[in-house]
Amino acid sequence: MTDYIIGVADPKQWHSENLKLNKHHYASWMVHLGGERLITGVADEIGVGVHFNPFVSWNGKLFKYGVVRMHDLLQDVHYWEKFYLCGRLQKPVHIVVDNLDVNSTNSVNLRAAVSAALLLLPSEFSEADLYAKVCSLSYMGDVRMLFAEDKNKVKKIVSGQFDLFQSMYKPLLEEYEAKKLLRLSSIANNQIHISQDCDLSVDYSLVSALPPSIRNQIRMKEGVKEKLWETGKAISDTRSRVREEAANCLQRILRRRVMVSSARQAVSGLLAVGAVNASRYLAKKVTKAWKSWR
Repeated sequence: MTDYIIGVADPKQWHSENLKLNKHHYASWMVHLGGERLITGVADEIGVGVHFNPFVSWNGKLFKYGVVRMHDLLQDVHYWEKFYLCGRLQKPVHIVVDNLDVNSTNSVNLRAAVSAALLLLPSEFSEADLYAKVCSLSYMGDVRMLFAEDKNKVKKIVSGQFDLFQSMYKPLLEEYEAKKLLRLSSIANNQIHISQDCDLSVDYSLVSALPPSIRNQIRMKEGVKEKLWETGKAISDTRSRVREEAANCLQRILRRRVMVSSARQAVSGLLAVGAVNASRYLAKKVTKAWKSWR
């Protein structure tokens, strides 16, 4: 299925109009028991604000479209509050209609994703490693990865869309190189080899690009920074320890947010699509997952 995300000002009003045109897209129990009020309520109160209609057939193709309040989408892009839609926008997408210049707004999200990935990566790595780490951020703690997702999903996403990842992130890599946060060198197959220092000043720059709530939780202390200027063997230990602590803290934060959001959205999604479509969708997911593990 091709996935679409539709950002609207008022989901309840949008679903009300869509029910008149495409009632068959929705689970029958939701249509009869509450209509647009129930549809929006399940998405907001149980899920993470997105209602999905899967298995929609049009011109011989299958689609799945999600409807979200535009305010909620922008909040997630800026602040990673739920780390759900922002994760989708960290991967290659085609924006069909953009009345609010989401493409430009998403640059904040991409910069934060690169910074998070750099904190989690070693001192030297390939361009493909970076994109894989960026792609994996939104799958950390995802409950679906336990039983209903291809274990090679991240690798397949990156290898299948490598050129698109390059077009998204290469300008940021060049910007970070100009700021001396990393160094780029060309290797075979038109890829880039990347190296980075683990200086505390670099760590601070990377953390400062993260959303405020995550940045504040990492709590990098100024007292540690002063040790860099001391003479003696403690300097190297301090550098590696601060980077390690920041990376571990970041992983815990993202894993917690993704786990909660993915679990909520999974329950909301099962309710939203009805028993038949839920069984159909889950069976396809589980089958694909098991094939990847065999």
